[in-house]
Amino acid sequence: MVPNILSEIADYLKHQDYSLVVRRMLDASLDTGSPALIRKAIQFSQQYREAEKQHPGASMPSDFLAMAEQLLQEAAPYYTSASPLPQELLNATGVSKTYSKGSFQLKPVSLKISSGEIMGIVGENGMGKTTLLRCLGGQLAIDGGTIQYSLLQKPDAFDIRKYIAFIPQRIPRWYGLLKDNLHFSASIAGIHGEENLLMVDYIIERLNLGAYAHLDWNQISSGYRTRFEIARILLQKPKLLILDEPLANLDINAQQTILTDLRFIAKSVKHSMGVILSSQQLHEVEKIADAVLFIKQGSCLFQTGVNQPAITGNVIEVETTAAREQVAAILGDEVQIQFNGGFFTISSESKSVQEMIGALLNEGVAVTYFRDITHSTKRFF
Repeated sequence: MVPNILSEIADYLKHQDYSLVVRRMLDASLDTGSPALIRKAIQFSQQYREAEKQHPGASMPSDFLAMAEQLLQEAAPYYTSASPLPQELLNATGVSKTYSKGSFQLKPVSLKISSGEIMGIVGENGMGKTTLLRCLGGQLAIDGGTIQYSLLQKPDAFDIRKYIAFIPQRIPRWYGLLKDNLHFSASIAGIHGEENLLMVDYIIERLNLGAYAHLDWNQISSGYRTRFEIARILLQKPKLLILDEPLANLDINAQQTILTDLRFIAKSVKHSMGVILSSQQLHEVEKIADAVLFIKQGSCLFQTGVNQPAITGNVIEVETTAAREQVAAILGDEVQIQFNGGFFTISSESKSVQEMIGALLNEGVAVTYFRDITHSTKRFF
């Protein structure tokens, strides 16, 4: 099947979603492998950012639109064949870990991930997410089970570090200018000369880091430190990217952008990779992940398509100023209501989501937040 990224870009252009047009055009240019086209896409992105800086939210000038159409035409010949099939990257079976100090134990967990897939590891703090990620990334020795790095024959620690990139929640400090570090990282990955200059310019533009590239570590926020670390790692082209709580230091808008970009990058037509990330931001992760694994007290309670409890009844979250007694009176005895310090969790074996929320609205109850969590792992928290 021939990829449809160019039709996707054309649709964004039609609906004036210019930020997505620019980001996806950069992705498409990288897939072509053409240095000339990558450079044009970088210039196209820079033109957009300058226009946004001068006139935020305004319509793009005609030369911007013309350049978009030109880039689409130039990229089209590179997309005449089907994209490569996904490759299994990691197969973990019964992985467990016990610490010598303390009573915590990661009980056996099994999972698989292939190129182009995103897996979200969710759960509250202290439940085993980081332990599992560090085991998968080769940073912690496991006490039980096996981890197979599917594209490596007889991997040693060095092979695993090249194969898997691990980004911890607390990013190690960089020294010197941020852009210089990116050039150094690309050089270590075997990218030299003009290609080094081009790829660093590309990743800076792709992650919108241009305004910060000539600063040092002390001059940027914790959120931008995370983004620069992602940029550094992507230059090394790992097969599998593991991120521990990448959303922790980001505001809500930056969270959405990073998650969307991770999905785009993971599912690249020519440079796909696997992504495993942990987070407490369940709703945001579920929107972009292909599979979700929920850990509580060291045990895997839910895994998409594997350890997935049968769905019984419907569950909604509702935030309202109405009293619990009023909500219960409207919905009747067929529902169960819990108050979770800000919103109600309402479940029913017989009533549909539409019936529950409809009944509240029909009685004039002011609903300020509503979410259907029937098929979300949130219902297991």
